[in-house]
Amino acid sequence: MGTVSGAYKDVPMRLKHVIPLDFESTKVVPESHIWPETENFPLSDRVLPSDDDEKSKSWIPVIDLMAPNVVELIGHACETWGIFHLTNHGIPSSLIHDVESQARRLFSLPTEQKLKALRSAGGATGYGAARMVPFLTKYLWHEGFLIAGSPVEHASVLWPHDHKTFCDVMETYQKMMDSLAHQLLLLMLKWLEVSEDELNWKVSMSQDALLLNSFPACPDPKSTIGLAPHTDSLLITILHQSQEGLQIFRNGFGWVTVSPIEGALVVNFGNLMDILSNGKFSGILHRAFVNQIRHRISVAYFCYPPIDSQVAPFAKSKCPIYSSLTVKEYLEIRAKHMEDALSVIRIK
Repeated sequence: MGTVSGAYKDVPMRLKHVIPLDFESTKVVPESHIWPETENFPLSDRVLPSDDDEKSKSWIPVIDLMAPNVVELIGHACETWGIFHLTNHGIPSSLIHDVESQARRLFSLPTEQKLKALRSAGGATGYGAARMVPFLTKYLWHEGFLIAGSPVEHASVLWPHDHKTFCDVMETYQKMMDSLAHQLLLLMLKWLEVSEDELNWKVSMSQDALLLNSFPACPDPKSTIGLAPHTDSLLITILHQSQEGLQIFRNGFGWVTVSPIEGALVVNFGNLMDILSNGKFSGILHRAFVNQIRHRISVAYFCYPPIDSQVAPFAKSKCPIYSSLTVKEYLEIRAKHMEDALSVIRIK
């Protein structure tokens, strides 16, 4: 069964787009990473909630997974916000702490050591810059490490004699997140009134990928950005962030900062869910900013159907707006067109 790690081999990146900046030795933000602030791209526009702020009346939903009306809560949040905080999710806080600690251990390695696990130009797993970089005019204040399946291949390069703890923690987290993602996916399908039999793949066959994000402390955070505005590619994204940095764009609100909630995970979805729901669940535009003091770590878990499976608007869609295609075909289109990928497959 194919995985996301092999989906990009026919659309390789240039090596210069794969290698992150050497943050360890960088004392000032280089010109290559300085983003111009414009009306449509305000770097410093960080909207925060307050009790007397009009914007806070429709604040990001917080959903208890054990709530008796959880289907309705999730369905409404997906249709109106495209993102929500999830509590009572069953992932131990100790495990989440261990995952972040191991991520910090990885990104604290010397640059030359991290580059030993650099992902290939046509690959997806390992150390490297975000895949959106070739589509940008400037580079990002970010480095990442993607795991799809076992992390042992790259971890054993980083720590030849001491990689077992890293692998055990990541594999345990992947297993528990896999169960949570399946649960969330079934709840979303129930709201959409889509039975698992209507899919040509079983929810239990879903694949996953784990992305460790590093946003080093930045000498001039207002001049650059961690991740540029984008939507996610796959079905469901479950994010852990212990520090502020995530922002979403909401019409009428501008860029809204998603502040961490103790014990909660952040859930949103990607373009494959947009296709499956026939546009009812539209992936939300989001970005990440950086700060001057703290090295911020976030952990994103992605769930997606098997690479060779077909994804199409659900059967009850009277007027499908997207063409049917395989996950692999979609990822290849995404690799070529990035944020215009859905427009490419939209039925005219």
